[in-house]
Amino acid sequence: MDIILLERVAKLGQMGEVVSVKEGYARNYLLPQGKALRANEDNIARFENEKAQLEARNLETKKEAESLGAKLDGETFIVIRSASDAGSLYGSVTPRDAADAATEAGFSVDKRQVALAAPIKELGLHDVHVVLHPEVEVKITLNVARSSEEAELQASGKSIQDLAAEEEAAAEFEISELFDDIGQAANEDFGDEPSPAAEAVEEAEGDDEENN
Repeated sequence: MDIILLERVAKLGQMGEVVSVKEGYARNYLLPQGKALRANEDNIARFENEKAQLEARNLETKKEAESLGAKLDGETFIVIRSASDAGSLYGSVTPRDAADAATEAGFSVDKRQVALAAPIKELGLHDVHVVLHPEVEVKITLNVARSSEEAELQASGKSIQDLAAEEEAAAEFEISELFDDIGQAANEDFGDEPSPAAEAVEEAEGDDEENN
């Protein structure tokens, strides 16, 4: 299907260009979203008449997007999710979740602006692109963790594997400390008293001296 673009569309063209696309793409996305019109004589004439207004509107929305993008770019948002010890989520993080996290932090982001190739299914830090305008794209980071404390550790550069290793080392240390305490308590109970074996040796040595 031939269409005329009403705004810049990535990998298709600039505003005003007539391009050919698959009919399903046009019907399901470009036409309903107001990004294009069917390329016929009436619509081409309509575009020429409205071109100045479309360009002015595009410039205005671009400036708004650039203003928001300057604040949003590089921001990190925490998303709390349940996950296994190996780091696999019980579920996933979707574009809606990313948009909700940004919106809750005071940024106006729509799920349709979140360019997420596939849902996030692992704990950790994930870079996500947000298309605020056809010509304005920024990057945010989603810190997906099981708790705020875990998110803070991940933000410091520690992976879920690092955290698991630290927890295991801490558990082993506690066990070692426990055995040390038990051993020390046992020694204190015996005090300076010689053991039965030591007493037997001393008695045998004393008998030998008497016999000599």
